[in-house]
Amino acid sequence: MKRVTVVSCNFVRLTTHWLMFAILLSALFSTLSQAVASAKPQHPSFQELVDATPRGEVLTPPAGTYAGPITIEKPITIDGKNGVTIDAGGKGSVVYIDTDGATLQNLRLVNSGVSHNDIDSGVQVHGNFNVIKDNIIEECLFGVDLGQAENNIVRRNRISSKSDRPLGLQGDSVRLWYSFNNMVTDNIITGTRDMVVWYSSDNTIARNKSSGGRYALHFMYSQGNLIEDNEYTNNSVGIFLMYSDGAVIRNNYIARSQGVTGMGIGLKETSDVKITDNKILYCATGIYSDVSPYQPDTTNLMENNLVAFNGIGILFHTPWWGNIARNNTFKDNISQVVVDGNGSATKNVWEGNHWDDYEGFDQNRDGTGDTPYKLYAYADRIWMDRPDTRFFMGTPLLETLDFLEQLAPFSEPTLLLRDEKPLLRAAKMESRWQISGGGKRDDRSDESATVTTDETNQSSSRDWGSSLKLLEKSLK
Repeated sequence: MKRVTVVSCNFVRLTTHWLMFAILLSALFSTLSQAVASAKPQHPSFQELVDATPRGEVLTPPAGTYAGPITIEKPITIDGKNGVTIDAGGKGSVVYIDTDGATLQNLRLVNSGVSHNDIDSGVQVHGNFNVIKDNIIEECLFGVDLGQAENNIVRRNRISSKSDRPLGLQGDSVRLWYSFNNMVTDNIITGTRDMVVWYSSDNTIARNKSSGGRYALHFMYSQGNLIEDNEYTNNSVGIFLMYSDGAVIRNNYIARSQGVTGMGIGLKETSDVKITDNKILYCATGIYSDVSPYQPDTTNLMENNLVAFNGIGILFHTPWWGNIARNNTFKDNISQVVVDGNGSATKNVWEGNHWDDYEGFDQNRDGTGDTPYKLYAYADRIWMDRPDTRFFMGTPLLETLDFLEQLAPFSEPTLLLRDEKPLLRAAKMESRWQISGGGKRDDRSDESATVTTDETNQSSSRDWGSSLKLLEKSLK
């Protein structure tokens, strides 16, 4: 009994010694951490400079790195002269603008927090008539967030997200939420997830360059927006509109949107859209349409577009109507037009398009084919029924099967579309935007252009009423 008591005392004494050692070790580590933290240089506060700047004045701080986050609650201009960095230290957004009429320019904004719920950004804007221009925004989860903000300008910024996380966990380059009449122009975007415009109308998205993202531009419940002169390359999707009527999409360059869901322009239950003068190249699907137009008595217009070198030129997810496609150029697509569900696209208007696989003649030399262009779907298109076989599209095996089916079809093929007056020569776009390497535009005039000025003027002065009449006829 005495021996048991001695052993117990020794155990208690040993445990006490180990506990004291652990406490001392923890205190030592804490002291070392505080010493390291105190040794780390502390950036001067930028908020103090903001607070000391009177309303309406210009703040031009000395070059260097300053500590954020900062909040701007009065109309001032902050000009970093390309020598000022604001570092949020991984907490929150770098800059919060909670006022009207502020300007943020020539700054480098870095190291926002990582909270998607809080939308940690380079700049968060909750005000009107603000300007965010000529800034570098990097290592920030989101770039610029406009929340219930109107008449703001986001221009000539270079935006990228957190580089230490996969694409799906990055933030958006520019995010508009219940925001109207804003201008997002001339920005260069790399390594971000999406640019999103949700519940936001009458905005202009123009002359931006975006690459390496998921959706270069994604709309949801947003009406009447203008999208023009953008360059979207190597994204999963170029432009996608969901329930967003009245958009104008023109003069955009969209290339190499590839992968399983790759597409240049996509429409989902969207009406009154004008898609004109765009170049859509090397995408898995050039234009995707799902139940669009959706509203009764509306149309979607596709005019003067170059749709070339895609897996599928236009894909209709369901047999639908209300689309007008005229004066487009369809060139070197593996499949020009496809309709899922064994349907057809004959209830849409196809008028005056150039099809590079047209096999007719032009004996009277009026520039249009003597016979209609007809596109058929044959029963043995295996890749339509088995999507996993799309990997082999364009291979000799499937091309041979397709050729044999056209030569001696086993069943009556389905007429997909009929263009009564196909153009023998490419639409005027190819004479203005030559296909050049590296996805760059070439606006130089081409002396060998096949479309003359008279033909261009004649084309532009056509009566759109004829297209609507054809559409009514097709629906009957």
